[in-house]
Amino acid sequence: MEAKSENRRQNSGRKPKTNPAVHRYGIKLNDDENARFTTLFLQSGMNEKARFIKNMIFGTVMKTVKIDKAAMDYYTRLTNFYAQFQAIGNNYNQTVKAVKTNFSEKRALALLYKLEKTTTQLIVLSKKIIELTQEFEQKHLRNF
Repeated sequence: MEAKSENRRQNSGRKPKTNPAVHRYGIKLNDDENARFTTLFLQSGMNEKARFIKNMIFGTVMKTVKIDKAAMDYYTRLTNFYAQFQAIGNNYNQTVKAVKTNFSEKRALALLYKLEKTTTQLIVLSKKIIELTQEFEQKHLRNF
């Protein structure tokens, strides 16, 4: 009976590690060092401080990724704006065709003249967007 209970104890529970980490070290940091350590830890994206410290000690290459929220927001808005411009372009030919078929020639020319003025304004706005985008890229995105 005792052999059975002894065998059960050996087979139950967690399997022992082949090379357990049993050596411990303690360090103390002042406020400045702790702030720097915390910043580096957060930039690493790791979840465990112990693993982060091991990687730093043994020289594992640490990669940090900076995400510029302003650049991401600008890019998202620019993408949405571009999609709106694309929708205008897709509807432009349909509008011209509808004006020609549903109105008299004189009325169609008047409406197309208004459409041409609006299109010119859109072209000016598009050029301004391109200028702003290039300026933003030079100031903010080229620094990385």
